[in-house]
Amino acid sequence: MSARSDQFTVVVCVPLVEALRQQLQTQFPDVRFLFSDQHDLPDGFEVADVVIPWGVSTQQLASMQRLRWVQTVSAGVDRMDFEELRRRGIPLTNSSGIHANNIAEHIMSLMLAFARKLPYLVREQEQHRWSSEVGRISSFEITGQTLLVLGLGKIGEQLAVRGKGMQMRVIATRRRIEIDRESVADEVFPLSALAERIGEADHVAITLPLTRDTEGLFSAALIEKMKPGAYLYNIGRGSIIDQDALIKSLQSGRLGGAGLDVTTPEPLPADSPLWDLDNVIITPHTSGSSPKLMERAVALWIDNLKRFLAGEPLRNVVDLDAGY
Repeated sequence: MSARSDQFTVVVCVPLVEALRQQLQTQFPDVRFLFSDQHDLPDGFEVADVVIPWGVSTQQLASMQRLRWVQTVSAGVDRMDFEELRRRGIPLTNSSGIHANNIAEHIMSLMLAFARKLPYLVREQEQHRWSSEVGRISSFEITGQTLLVLGLGKIGEQLAVRGKGMQMRVIATRRRIEIDRESVADEVFPLSALAERIGEADHVAITLPLTRDTEGLFSAALIEKMKPGAYLYNIGRGSIIDQDALIKSLQSGRLGGAGLDVTTPEPLPADSPLWDLDNVIITPHTSGSSPKLMERAVALWIDNLKRFLAGEPLRNVVDLDAGY
């Protein structure tokens, strides 16, 4: 099919296997797709009516004069220029939900690793030691412990379900308290109550987006309010936590440990003290990885593109004022 200058064009800024490219083209034979082989904008992106990126700069947005809708590859949208989108009336949707299962499993794996002292045991294995100290290392059960899920969105909901499945008490925060979401947790309360409730939790999982309200949320003062020996997990964005305050609390032993999939900055510098702390597990922003991820993403994009072309409401519309 030859391209026309006025042909409806969708620019996809993420590598897709041929089968997924064909799936898009088969579903929309009258749409021109421009695919990138990298995580960036391909040549000719300026003619886009729709763009599906990880993030787009203000300059790139300005060069797409035909742009009518942005559908991000990621759930987080902190790399987008909200003011420019608002000024031009361009709707923004994200891919929230496609990462929910694998990220929830990732957090549970970190939690269980700490409970069973796997970081210690792996280091012993690397040294070929069947250590007599192992019997004296204090493992614990997560059964009956309290998990606090910060952000009961799609990832948080799946984490809550898994926590309940492990017979944990699950409490959670959510900006909009909804009855259907309360069913997956024992209690749901607003983020404004975090400081007075955080001390109840043995495990605190940050599944929040980065917004003006969440940046720096985990200050030294808030970390001090956590239960002594509690564990903190972050799959949101590194700058939600005051990393220096976290390091001090981990070094002192006041916190039991931290599982960090995101840090400040990224990549984490080789000289960061976090690398050498025995009570820290670092994963390099890989909690969202899954062999099923792009299949779920393309299914969402197909549904949303059908809605857009039919003039129907889109899924996962981002509130530009709230930032997610």
